[in-house]
Amino acid sequence: MDKSSLRERILMDVENLISRSCSKGEVTEKSQYLHEVLLKKHYNAVGVHIDYHRKRIEMDIVIDDKDYDPKTVNIAVPTVHANLFFKNLKNFLRSCVDSDTKSLAFYAGLLRSLTKKEVQLHAI
Repeated sequence: MDKSSLRERILMDVENLISRSCSKGEVTEKSQYLHEVLLKKHYNAVGVHIDYHRKRIEMDIVIDDKDYDPKTVNIAVPTVHANLFFKNLKNFLRSCVDSDTKSLAFYAGLLRSLTKKEVQLHAI
């Protein structure tokens, strides 16, 4: 399988997962996890909270990663608080999907963990 078709398949699977998670009447724990992870990845955010009834997303966006050290407790990482409004959650989340190589690797791992299926890298 060539790289472009793998790229397209991963992006299509992510969009399908977003569509399924937003089409249900009630938000499951798995759907909420997916939504928050996508927002954290796209915005480089922490503390994401989605108010589905008021159509609001609150999060703290990390301004500068240079002070971040994974080996210590990070209490001084500069962030800015954002309170965003969305009209259609599915469209909003789809706009957060990036197609760069690093993001595609992240999405492949996310798909693997949420759907419990492997993304096949080579044609058999």
